[in-house]
Amino acid sequence: MDDLMRRIEELTIPEEPGAEGWDDFAAAAEVHNAVEAAAYGTDELSVTADEELPDWLDQEWDPRRLFVVRAADGSTPAGGGDALPADAEADDAADTDVPRIVARGVCEFEGPGSKTAWLRADVLPGHRNRGIGTALFTLLESVAEAKGCVNQIVYAASPDAPGERLVAPTGFGSLPLRNPEVRFLLRRGYRLEQVERGSRLTLPADRERVERLLRVAEERAGRDYEIVQWHGVTPIRWQRDLARLYEKMSTDTPTAGLEEPAEPWPLDRFLERQVLLADGPRTVYTTAVVHRRSRALVGFTELSVPAETDRPINQEDTLVVREHRGHRLGLLLKCSNLESIRRDEPGHPSVITFNAEENRHMLAINEALGFEPFGYEGGWRRRTPESSGP
Repeated sequence: MDDLMRRIEELTIPEEPGAEGWDDFAAAAEVHNAVEAAAYGTDELSVTADEELPDWLDQEWDPRRLFVVRAADGSTPAGGGDALPADAEADDAADTDVPRIVARGVCEFEGPGSKTAWLRADVLPGHRNRGIGTALFTLLESVAEAKGCVNQIVYAASPDAPGERLVAPTGFGSLPLRNPEVRFLLRRGYRLEQVERGSRLTLPADRERVERLLRVAEERAGRDYEIVQWHGVTPIRWQRDLARLYEKMSTDTPTAGLEEPAEPWPLDRFLERQVLLADGPRTVYTTAVVHRRSRALVGFTELSVPAETDRPINQEDTLVVREHRGHRLGLLLKCSNLESIRRDEPGHPSVITFNAEENRHMLAINEALGFEPFGYEGGWRRRTPESSGP
């Protein structure tokens, strides 16, 4: 274990693509993509290093640290490009004296004073069962605790498997108890709190179905609401409202027993985020709903579209504030945004989304639109002894 701990190094985040440290950052992104592909049986969730970078540059509001482990046998890194196959050993990598990255660990915080940290360790399948995951988690947990983060959260994919199931305390969803990631987290004192479903909508969506559901939603919403849409940077008129809705995403959506904290979104953070996203390679399509009487946004949904048309579109946040639920506004938002990408972004193979299993209302909307499940992940929580209490 001591030898493995010495092999863990922290990476400096590059300031831009191609800057100092970029090759290692890109190689760490490839490890993440390979692990996701192995867990879900598809590479549809792959995110390029260029697409990851805006999140890592937001260190003031969303600080995070990146750790990696290199191969002990001197095999070389594959910098940039597509994700490595799940069992890749880099036999055909370019010759270099630097061992390639075979695992990465991430520790993410919420900002000053937060008691919560989000942890993740990715180890290539060909390098597992060597203590690397244990060493990474030991470090990540110690980093979190040194920051006073006594609430530690892990999201981990769990491939389906036969045998006994571990049921989420919510009563919605379960994971195979014999899965290695399940047994690993249980041994480390984590408790399963929530199961999330990954769903896929094959594109082009059934146009007749979407239009029919859109008419149903419009009739239910009536004259009290109207839709506004844009792509890219949010118009000045709606910036404060959308920042307020971002903040409500952390308080108005199901988080089970994870006790995820409220996430502040002051206007300056929102504007900084807009700049980072505008400089990134993806385009965000936003559909929002306006309450006519108050002229305020009361709901929104976002789709993140990659530049390459052979890659899936990501369904990001969707929210209708509590006071305006019951009017089919969630359905109205999603149908409207699907119509916008049909017009402006044809050719993508699918839309990918994740939802908590207990969020039956949103899952019902997705199922009505034609989304089908492709995988599941667990939301796990560990509290250090200092935080134990009622």
